[in-house]
Amino acid sequence: MPGTHRSEPHISRHPFGRVPVLEHDGFMLYETQAILRYLDRLLPAPPLTPAGPRAAGRMDQVMNINDWYLFQGVCNVIAFERVIKPRLLQQPADEANVAQALPKGRTVFAELSRLLDGNPYFAGKSVSLADLLVAPQMDFLALTPEWKALSADTPNLVGWLDRINERASMKATTWDRIAQLAAA
Repeated sequence: MPGTHRSEPHISRHPFGRVPVLEHDGFMLYETQAILRYLDRLLPAPPLTPAGPRAAGRMDQVMNINDWYLFQGVCNVIAFERVIKPRLLQQPADEANVAQALPKGRTVFAELSRLLDGNPYFAGKSVSLADLLVAPQMDFLALTPEWKALSADTPNLVGWLDRINERASMKATTWDRIAQLAAA
């Protein structure tokens, strides 16, 4: 339920009052990267962490870019102002916040495009945890008017998002699909 993550019972699952949280067979885990890595170790093939050290290093790098640069200061600002505020809070966007986030967004998009290079996925030829972590942020940003400006110089990133969005897991977790589940 929106707005309840900073009170009990959620705060006992995540002392910082954030999401996500995973409970599996009595084992509680929070923080997105920890949950993704746990699930990758737990679930059957194919692995989502590359075996090679360079590909795994690239995956780790992109995951950190997501956490520290794409989400912090770009997606948590632009998507919040353009998607969350109007749809969930019925409030208008703060245009100054959006404008302030755009330069960082351009830097992040340029770097992710550079790291993707000519590969189909961030760690090479196969989907990795990095792709699955970055995709929802990019998908959120694609719902905003700023997407056109942010993605204009990164066609490989746009193509990557199109490929990722063809995955069944992405189709099952679109903004509209989550809204339907939440309303049920």
